Amino acid sequence: MIINTGQRTDIPAFYPKWLANRFKEGEVCVRNPFNEERVSRYKLSPDTVDVVGFCSKNPAPFFEYMDVIKDYGQYWFVTITPYGKDIEPGVPDKHKILEDFKALSNMVGIDSIGWRYDPILVNDRYTVDYHLRAFEQMTEALDGYTKTVVISFIDLYEKVKRNFPEVSSVSRQDKHFLGKEIVKIATAHGMVVKPCGEGEFLSEYGADCRGCMTIETYEKAIGAKLIVPNKKPARKECACYISGDIGAYDSCGHLCRYCYANNDIEAVKRNMKLHDPDSPFLIGGYREGDIIHDVEMKSYIDNQLSLF
Repeated sequence: MIINTGQRTDIPAFYPKWLANRFKEGEVCVRNPFNEERVSRYKLSPDTVDVVGFCSKNPAPFFEYMDVIKDYGQYWFVTITPYGKDIEPGVPDKHKILEDFKALSNMVGIDSIGWRYDPILVNDRYTVDYHLRAFEQMTEALDGYTKTVVISFIDLYEKVKRNFPEVSSVSRQDKHFLGKEIVKIATAHGMVVKPCGEGEFLSEYGADCRGCMTIETYEKAIGAKLIVPNKKPARKECACYISGDIGAYDSCGHLCRYCYANNDIEAVKRNMKLHDPDSPFLIGGYREGDIIHDVEMKSYIDNQLSLF
């Protein structure tokens, strides 16, 4: 089984004690965001959870709990962008996150961590030249600590348009130029560029367009072959294997203006107040009328075949 923590919120940054408690107690409950009375209950055990996938802009708050998940396979994506508080008001200083990335890489190993430089947006402040300078500086800092950098260009979802009305799509010309130069810089520092949901157009410059959080990614992290059930991608452009996300929408305190997972700031504030680190739910708890579905938990590891 694969458990994801980061498609809906940043759990390591804002809810690290809760996450540690879930693994200690071996159970987590997830409310269906589209039908709230339906609850999926996962039993957490190293015998059945093969990989835990993380996406975070600030992994350091979870560092004190890393020993709790030492028996689980892990893959971490850490997002580090060049934006300031005008775009990412709740994200800590980027120089600190770069150092935290290195520390995390040393903990989990270079095959279990990737860097996300996304989404890429272009405006009068964050110009094409600005991005290339910032990307080169960050790539130099992370040289030897990851083999992967994921990029994407901003998608104008309805939530994004509402919360960030002045943003615009990146032009085709800028996408090609930035993509080509980013691949060149990353390659010089031993990193493969993996575009996220961008189709195949960057493959001509040397990007790996097969997806970012794929089964192959997980297999390299744990050193084992996985036989997984077929799943439809989250969107047609996406090749990632998304399974068992335990987060909740409208609960991320980074408040990034491009975020697709936060609907509005007031909802985030309300939900964060409802968080209880001892609850099986990230937000709130059991409710009268809940319909509980105990998810079948089994390992996907092919014990007949090892990658190494």
